[in-house]
Amino acid sequence: MKVETGSYLFIVGSCGGSCVMNCETTIEGRNAVMEALRAGRPLAKIMLARGTEPAFYRAVKGAVRNAGVPIVEVNRNKLDAMSATGNHQGVIAVGAPVHCYASAGEILDTMPEQHDPPLIVILDGIQDPHNLGAIIRTCDAVGATGVVIPKRRACGLTSAVAKASAGAVEYVPCARVPNLAREVDKLKEDGFWIVGTSAKADKTMYEIDLRGPLGVVIGSEGKGISNLLQKKCDFLVRIPSLGKVSSLNASVAAAVVLFEVLRQRQEPCRFS
Repeated sequence: MKVETGSYLFIVGSCGGSCVMNCETTIEGRNAVMEALRAGRPLAKIMLARGTEPAFYRAVKGAVRNAGVPIVEVNRNKLDAMSATGNHQGVIAVGAPVHCYASAGEILDTMPEQHDPPLIVILDGIQDPHNLGAIIRTCDAVGATGVVIPKRRACGLTSAVAKASAGAVEYVPCARVPNLAREVDKLKEDGFWIVGTSAKADKTMYEIDLRGPLGVVIGSEGKGISNLLQKKCDFLVRIPSLGKVSSLNASVAAAVVLFEVLRQRQEPCRFS
């Protein structure tokens, strides 16, 4: 899908083809399971710990009524053994994995009208599932079009990510790609500008017009944006900070930048 020239792909340094379906098939935690049900995710069953309080049991029962998903009551120690997060809150859903796209282009091709101009978030080397989940949750909050993650040396869409996202993985399209640099090149060909963050940048993110079609890429906390991706950036900006700690947590940095994008898009133009 082609987008108008002058759009941005935003890279934050901090922490097609057929679709792939290689994510975990368990969903843990009350919010994550309820959002999966509301989103219509195909589920085989929902496993509830015996003794679950009646209010939550009724909420789950009401949510599965039309979907026809069976509820199975089990001992809590069985859920403990199944849990990948160690904090299942007495409920685990089993079913189809999260749908992953093969490229950012596929996400753009299926982009709903409310996501125009598009906002693509590219994650460069995020390995902590809690950071990834928190970033996806922020993406949902600001109306991002989708997220792109690498297939190697990075966290995938695990049940821990789904729980950390509070169910946002059900609403934010994600693509897993073999080469982030090549994906950036494709987006540039489609009219995207590349913007990255750097503590040494001359301009802050408040001085750049972020209202056009845009994307956000989050780098690892230790290494930031890779050298190759930095070279592909058209602009570098910094997040202003008065503290003594040199950088922010990846998910915090992403939230700061993404909500600045949202703010600019909701306010009158102040750029000439």
